Amino acid sequence: MGLSAVQEALAQPQHTIQIARVKYGGGGDWYGDETSLIELLKFTRANTLLDVAPKEEVVELSSDKLFTFPYLYLTGHGNVRFTDEEAARLRRYLDGGGFLHIDDNYGLDKHIRRELKKVFPEQEFVELPFSHPIYHTHYDFPNGLPKIHEHDNKPAQGFGLFAADGRLAVFYSYESDLGDGWEPPTVHDNPPAKRQAALRMGVNILTYAMLGAPPPDKAPAQ
Repeated sequence: MGLSAVQEALAQPQHTIQIARVKYGGGGDWYGDETSLIELLKFTRANTLLDVAPKEEVVELSSDKLFTFPYLYLTGHGNVRFTDEEAARLRRYLDGGGFLHIDDNYGLDKHIRRELKKVFPEQEFVELPFSHPIYHTHYDFPNGLPKIHEHDNKPAQGFGLFAADGRLAVFYSYESDLGDGWEPPTVHDNPPAKRQAALRMGVNILTYAMLGAPPPDKAPAQ
């Protein structure tokens, strides 16, 4: 693939880092929380040295432009479908240095687990320990993923899948709904503390993805 996704992004003119939202098939609302990433990127620019672009792009897994983004965001409430070719390309992107953040907006879980099995058939999602660097990269979350919205009275959990080199390549935020927390306060009427926690956790994920955090000694036991 040549340069890794992170290297490609950091080599862009004016050092602007561009992220992307994944447009997928299957009928799910890949476009959910339309202004969430804009708000997260604004918060990131104000609170870190990451020179992120002010708005995300939209990318399909079949596009060669996929390999220019260091961070992909996938969300929705419903069905997700990857073709075999899309699954293979996503695996190539992830093993080549890319990062995928899946954010369950409620109702995504059974679909995304099925489709990620096409990408990493040899793995199951593993819950990350609270000590994992993604919870401490910029802001400190000693209790792991913050709970933003209540869905099924379950705790928020952060799951991972790992690239061939042991690096965390997929982070799956489940029962948290970070995207709703990133939206402007008037959209979901989140308390300020909840919104702040969501934005800070989003910064941690972006920072971890873009700065190429070193891989753990090994992936957690399956």
